[in-house]
Amino acid sequence: MPHWIKRAQKAGLTGKDIHKNSDQPVAEMGGIVVLLGFLIGIMGYVAMRIFIFETNSDIVSILAILTAVLIAGIIGIIDDILGWKIGLRQWQKPLLTLLVAAPIMAINAGTRTMMLPFLGETNLGMIYPLLIIPAIILMSTNGFNMLAGYNGLETGMGIIILTTLAYFAAMTGSPWIAVVALCMVAALAGMLVFNTFPSSVFPGDTLTYTVGALIGIVAITANVEKIFMILYIPYVLEFFLKLRGRFQKESFTQVQDDGTLKPRYPKNYGLEHLAVRLLNRLRIKTTERRVVYLLYGVQLFFVMMAILNTRGFLL
Repeated sequence: MPHWIKRAQKAGLTGKDIHKNSDQPVAEMGGIVVLLGFLIGIMGYVAMRIFIFETNSDIVSILAILTAVLIAGIIGIIDDILGWKIGLRQWQKPLLTLLVAAPIMAINAGTRTMMLPFLGETNLGMIYPLLIIPAIILMSTNGFNMLAGYNGLETGMGIIILTTLAYFAAMTGSPWIAVVALCMVAALAGMLVFNTFPSSVFPGDTLTYTVGALIGIVAITANVEKIFMILYIPYVLEFFLKLRGRFQKESFTQVQDDGTLKPRYPKNYGLEHLAVRLLNRLRIKTTERRVVYLLYGVQLFFVMMAILNTRGFLL
């Protein structure tokens, strides 16, 4: 990552840190390094399974997941290269992310039998691979891209969600899926060192599309779609808040002379705005770091809800 930061700055792949009173350029597209780290981890895991453990079970599924993640990464790279606000259009992004679902549909991932409200255990047949899989990946990829724009936010949220899904994958008898998820967690942990406040590199859409796609894929392949829906409640709320502003309002806030933040709009158009407004009302010094920690806390709350749900404490 340090080498990428230097190269990106030299090549002009930089951006302004909106929540800082500084014009110091910050390297962009750090997600490329995360994607590379994930690729190395997965290929190393495949090599271990074949040459050390002498098994090729699930290799096709692992390579299909890797293909899907790389497709998501390519979409993110295209959006990053085209630039902020002039990149892919709103309608193009969900359309392109449907391509990510193709490899997962091809291997017939997941289980077609699901527990549905009022219907009980239901065999969805071809509805699952043709509709449910694309819908989950569409939601996970584009949703993860919405809650962003603060130092360490996307990276930390990715670590929290994928670690939780890895735990549930291991507990439900899919340890290989847990390893796949943890390969990304390890890559994100390296990224967080440079992306946490004050950030020296931004993740870009390369990271958000990659991580978002993997979240949906892990949920499908490990058959923990219900857990995914609980963990993604913050992103569903973010979607409706963004919809309130017709997807035209930015997640950023105003920076005061002392470096603290205050709301940019009279209404809330994202969870980030709610977090800033809440800290302001509580008369807590509203720094970017505290806003991010508060959103981490919100995500961890839903992690606890997911755990309690599986243990029968919730309906």
